[in-house]
Amino acid sequence: MPADISIYIFRTLFLYFLIFLTLRVMGKREIGKLSIFDLVISIMIAEIAVFVLEDIKRPLYEGIVPMATLVVVQVLIAYLSLKNRKIRQLFDGKPTVLISNGNIHRDAMKKQRYNLDDLMFQMRGQNIDNVADVEFAILETTGQLTVIPKDSQSENKTRSNKKIFIPAGKVTYTGLPIPLIMDGIVQDESLKIINKTRFWLKNQIRSKGAEEFSDVFFCSIDHKGELNVDLLDKPSEPSN
Repeated sequence: MPADISIYIFRTLFLYFLIFLTLRVMGKREIGKLSIFDLVISIMIAEIAVFVLEDIKRPLYEGIVPMATLVVVQVLIAYLSLKNRKIRQLFDGKPTVLISNGNIHRDAMKKQRYNLDDLMFQMRGQNIDNVADVEFAILETTGQLTVIPKDSQSENKTRSNKKIFIPAGKVTYTGLPIPLIMDGIVQDESLKIINKTRFWLKNQIRSKGAEEFSDVFFCSIDHKGELNVDLLDKPSEPSN
């Protein structure tokens, strides 16, 4: 009997540190912000650990091998997601705009099976109780609601000449701000949404210090017309 207890203690401690290590390898994210893919991986790892703990006659490698396989899969997909936006969207999904310019998109809520009680509850959590005061409300892939309130009237007047018109039916793309360049690749679909051209975009990024689209890591524009450009880090030239 004491020998069995020591085996349980050893296996419990071993699996604790093993799971801790695997989660560290998978990357740092808050539990409430895990994507569905990350959540499934985490649940499967926990279930595998339970199977190994329940039966002390089961060899430890029967738990270690499946865990290692899941970690390799997760790290590989995470790496591919950094390089390819379509893979990111496939595994993480897309944020959905539920409110734009004070108007609720019922079709988007129905598609996400998101009711008005959930919407109002999360809005109240961000100190907003009136839908008319909301510029955008975006349901993130984690289930969290991001609420962007409308600007004050004075700010609207000073920036009215820079505002970007975004059609209400076309704001379900990937979230806000609108991505125009990602990993050096122009998002032509986003340009169509704001009714702009590549020529316009190139002039904008040149004013920010980039010569070509490939020099830009990320470029986005918000509904106020503010452009954000994040340039790629160029390798430094070797000194003579």
